[in-house]
Amino acid sequence: MRTSPALRAAALAATVTVLLPLAGCADGGDEEPTGPTNRARAANAATGSPSTGLAAQKLTWKKCPAPSQAQGGGNPPSPLPGGANWECASMKAPLDYAKPDGDTIELALIRAKAISPKKRIGSLIFNFGGPGGSGVATLPAFGTAYDKLRARYDLVSFDPRGVGNSDGVECETDKQLDARYQEDGTPDDAAEEKAFVQDTKRFAAACEKRSGERLPYVGTTNAARDMDLMRQVLGDDKLYYFGISYGTELGGVYAHLFPKKVGRAVLDAVVDPTEDAEESSLSQAKGFQLALDNFTEDCADRGDACKLPGSDAKEIEQGISSLLDQLEKKPIKGIGARELTETQATTGIAAALYSKETWPLLEQGVDEADGGNGSLLLALADSLNGRSEDGRYDNSAAAYSAISCADSRERFTLEQTKAKLPAFRDASPVFGNYLGWGLMGCTDWPVKGTWKTPDVSAPGAAPILVIGNTGDPATPYEGAQAMAEELGEGVGVEMTYKGQGHGAYNSGDACVQKAVGGYLLDGKVPEAGTVCG
Repeated sequence: MRTSPALRAAALAATVTVLLPLAGCADGGDEEPTGPTNRARAANAATGSPSTGLAAQKLTWKKCPAPSQAQGGGNPPSPLPGGANWECASMKAPLDYAKPDGDTIELALIRAKAISPKKRIGSLIFNFGGPGGSGVATLPAFGTAYDKLRARYDLVSFDPRGVGNSDGVECETDKQLDARYQEDGTPDDAAEEKAFVQDTKRFAAACEKRSGERLPYVGTTNAARDMDLMRQVLGDDKLYYFGISYGTELGGVYAHLFPKKVGRAVLDAVVDPTEDAEESSLSQAKGFQLALDNFTEDCADRGDACKLPGSDAKEIEQGISSLLDQLEKKPIKGIGARELTETQATTGIAAALYSKETWPLLEQGVDEADGGNGSLLLALADSLNGRSEDGRYDNSAAAYSAISCADSRERFTLEQTKAKLPAFRDASPVFGNYLGWGLMGCTDWPVKGTWKTPDVSAPGAAPILVIGNTGDPATPYEGAQAMAEELGEGVGVEMTYKGQGHGAYNSGDACVQKAVGGYLLDGKVPEAGTVCG
């Protein structure tokens, strides 16, 4: 998905494990020849795939150690059911695809081998979203949710360029990020507006100073080309792909660039490719407001069992708004010396709306904050902002900005942003102001963007399964229909999940998982318009 910086990282996995430390990997170890066959090479040349000598490289796979801090820290990934170990490697890719034999970058990969080698179809490559999330860390953290697919696939993911261990973009220090997240993200007067603009400029300048040489090359188009190179190196004639959230945009761009190389692909929690930066943010304001409305209705339905004051959903939401208003005037104690501000509380509330399983944390966090204890809402905000308990950050904030601003060419002035705020407030009394001010995220970025909206048209591609969730806060349901239509007739196959939270497959819904499994494992394309939930 594409979100404001404060709302980006929870899209990586919409489960109760929002606070789960993710596992990662490094490379080295036993060599395994995984280059493409001659037939695949000939097909690549015929379809415009990168004809670089890097397609014949051999990957060195090794048991994965603990992740780097850039990937989020934590412990080495645990074995999968049956004792299968995760393996890690690195793959070389051109820094600039216009110079395929020039400078290279290292992309971090992770895999778990297929359970049945004789029935193996190929490698199923995952991207969990962000942009800016480490696939190397996320796949093993949620690998059991996809373990059924390992019956016929090697499960593979990667850190996209600029992310984690793939030449991760660096911007501000941990201390500077702490200060940044304590700043007011919804300025109310000229002084606060000046501080907000200066903070945005400082962040962009820090990114240019520490990572300026990489910034022009971290966009989605290059990531899609990396996936095609990865397909070749892994030895597959076609790309088998599972994209979630922003990963659906990446999958759509891949399909546009390499339509004849699409094998079986699933797009879940779908980004609307027809929306520009402003439209996307406005849709998210509506999406998060819908999720909050669903949460407050559920709370009200539980009567006295709900900890939050109010006789109905409207009164409960008014109580949450009142809390945010109070925090705007006076923050409360958070964790250690850090306080819970209005901005951090809004981030924490959003974090808990990514999954219905985290609604109890939202209820508890708001209840405790009403009593003067902001620690839980601040911990939820930390999970989105990529902050570990030891005060260190992963590089997801830097990577998010670098990828988003390399893609989008829209740059909003202060005056333009202020003029758009009323529409955002109308869309969401709770999240609108915050997401509206987020439009300035790329204003002072040192690199020009590529597009206003991405082209995902893919005539001639194999069917791509596109799944929308009616209660999705971050990638509203309407995006699935738009993606299916843009992919083209006979390509985009839309499916609906009537549920809550971000995404469908990870909800555990048996209907969704059966449809996805039947498609990926057996090639049975669900009927367009299939509804689950």
